[in-house]
Amino acid sequence: MSDTQDDAVTAGLTVLQPAGWTKPKGYANGIAGRGTVVLTGGLIGWDENEEFADGFMPQVEQTLKNVIAVVREAGGEVEHIARLTWYVRSVDTYRASLGELGAVYRELMGRHYPAMALVGVADLVEPKALVEIEATAIIPDV
Repeated sequence: MSDTQDDAVTAGLTVLQPAGWTKPKGYANGIAGRGTVVLTGGLIGWDENEEFADGFMPQVEQTLKNVIAVVREAGGEVEHIARLTWYVRSVDTYRASLGELGAVYRELMGRHYPAMALVGVADLVEPKALVEIEATAIIPDV
């Protein structure tokens, strides 16, 4: 895993930070790279047996683990994740969980911050799902 956002360049990705813009905290404005593009579906907080974790933060943790597992299946690692799009049922719950979320995120993703978006939604297809995450990874050509 990358120790700092600047290490993204060593993973074959380049952080895009326009001159004069304030550096974002916890995400990148943009990422560029070349290689094999991996697109995940909307992954949710259940395990390989389709059993849900109980609660928002346990579902976030399991969802991120699921994203990482799919990227690794393609031969990539966390530092190859270029974009995450989060869909949450409650933006208020997300905001209230930021401290715990940051700790879980760093445990799984290190200090690698891809381009990210968060969208509050009224519902998700799976009734027990509280969060869904789509990812795009770029695994550099060797």
